[in-house]
Amino acid sequence: MTDRHPEHQVPLADLLEDRLRSGTARVVVVGLGYVGLSLAVGLARNGLVVHGVEVELERAALVNAGRSYIDDVDSRELAALVAAGRLGASTRFDAAREADAIVICVPTPLRKSKDPDISFILSATESLVPLLRPGQLVVLESTTYPGTTEEVLQPRLEARGFTVGDDVFLAFSPERVDPGNTSFTTANIPKVVGGVTPRCTRLAAALYRNVTASVHPVSSPKVAETAKLLENTFRSVNIALANELALACRAIDVDPWEVIGAAATKPFGFMPFYPGPGTGGHCIPLDPLYLSWKLRLNGFETRFIALADEINHSMPRHVVSLVADALNDRGQALRGARVLVLGVTYKANVNDVRESPALEVLHMLADKGAAVAYADPFVPQLEVGALKLVAEPLTRDVLAAVDCAVVITDHTSFDYALIAEAAPAVVDVRNAMGPLRARHRNIVTL
Repeated sequence: MTDRHPEHQVPLADLLEDRLRSGTARVVVVGLGYVGLSLAVGLARNGLVVHGVEVELERAALVNAGRSYIDDVDSRELAALVAAGRLGASTRFDAAREADAIVICVPTPLRKSKDPDISFILSATESLVPLLRPGQLVVLESTTYPGTTEEVLQPRLEARGFTVGDDVFLAFSPERVDPGNTSFTTANIPKVVGGVTPRCTRLAAALYRNVTASVHPVSSPKVAETAKLLENTFRSVNIALANELALACRAIDVDPWEVIGAAATKPFGFMPFYPGPGTGGHCIPLDPLYLSWKLRLNGFETRFIALADEINHSMPRHVVSLVADALNDRGQALRGARVLVLGVTYKANVNDVRESPALEVLHMLADKGAAVAYADPFVPQLEVGALKLVAEPLTRDVLAAVDCAVVITDHTSFDYALIAEAAPAVVDVRNAMGPLRARHRNIVTL
């Protein structure tokens, strides 16, 4: 492979950088989930021509119809970009042949053994490699273990005959999308970028300056990969500390929410984290385990990560115990009781149920013989194992007909005063009803 364009004899990196800086680059985004679709829209909004590759036919069709399936992407803007010819989608990778930059945003789940599953990254890479040509930038955004970019992607590119950093360019830039957060979006969240070579880093930074105001270059993909895992390990460990505090406060009859509120008045040296039913979403429950898996291969045991994972995963069982205790105080058994779970998404005001602790709470309650139902304005239908449920309307009659309501996700649209008044017993694990507890003896919390 040559590092010069055959027509102009201009270094390929310079040609690519000119396109990236001038906003004339063609970009392919592989994977149009929360991360990929937000990125594709952000790039297209700023004038680049973007093609999305999405293996789910329905999603690709929705994008081409200008209909968003992501809360944070407005359908009107999506439709305008599609109509202007700046954004389109398909299930095929063919557009990669003509792209200047290719960004991989595919899922990276954990296996049941809690080992990393990078099969989607491997599949995307295998589909892309035969289509690549000199002068292209490839960026991995999928959260993964440190070393993936250089140990998995780079050898596959070089097996094709390329020299990374010379005629093709490779980098890692961790996604930082926070679903439902309107204050921090793709446009204003700083982008960490680590390339295999300094030239790769420079080109990846040029790409992301089309969509975000701040780019933070680091020395290698491994640094960028580790930084992403640290961000969510930090959150996981501190949430676990808050959860353990809640359990400890219960043992000494102290309100954990009041304790945290008091500590949070300190203007330095303290950052409040709050207890809850466990951790959910694609990041916090999974990312720390990607880091611990990689470190374990290198002979290092991450004790904080293991303990945090254990504590956070124990919380759904604690929630079920609180429900059983609340019912017992009213002379009822959990078996046969009608329990309404309020909120099944992993966080408030989004429609994402990935890794939501509410799913485990529902499953455990059903296993113990409770008649379960749920209410959630963002999730009209839900399958949990063998359970197939349809969301209940949150009315006074529905609340009065159950034996216990459990606030798992504190959606702002819930009428908490109505819940306190109408439900015979309430377990509130988010402190959504904190101000109401003094007046309603039927509310218990963590």
